[in-house]
Amino acid sequence: MDADSDVALDILITNVVCVFRTRCHLNLRKIALEGANVIYKRDVGKVLMKLRKPRITATIWSSGKVICTGATSEEEAKFGARRLARSLQKLGFQVIFTDFKVVNVLAVCNMPFEIRLPEFTKNNRSHASYEPELHPAVCYRIKSLRATLQIFSTGSITVTGPNVKAVASAVEQIYPFVFESRK
Repeated sequence: MDADSDVALDILITNVVCVFRTRCHLNLRKIALEGANVIYKRDVGKVLMKLRKPRITATIWSSGKVICTGATSEEEAKFGARRLARSLQKLGFQVIFTDFKVVNVLAVCNMPFEIRLPEFTKNNRSHASYEPELHPAVCYRIKSLRATLQIFSTGSITVTGPNVKAVASAVEQIYPFVFESRK
């Protein structure tokens, strides 16, 4: 088994965070009183609204900015954001769905082997930091992709990146390095 051979790694996307604007001022009190599945956080000045399908949670500010979390794909995030904008329209706001952007993707990938973390950190000192007293994983940053990987000794890797493509590229880039340090 060598690092160059094609190994199918399952990358499971666990969370996609997106943001969009409504281009209108939103009355949070009206959303809280008339909306469904709503939590009004008056002290912070925001409303949390949950959708069941797709299962997402939206944070809504009175300025019209909306952040959606909990989707499992970029398409699902956009669909959920559009559904949320539509439900705000039904409450009587002049919502225009604009500036949609996926800002963060969280994924998990399991390697078919365990990893020697001290050896991995020593080989990749410029990008990796490992403090076993603080956190059980190596933090590996890929600046070109704007991705951060948490590499655990069990072979589990948690990847955070700006989009799904960057997450997949990060896993492809890290595989040869973790393969060198396998147990």
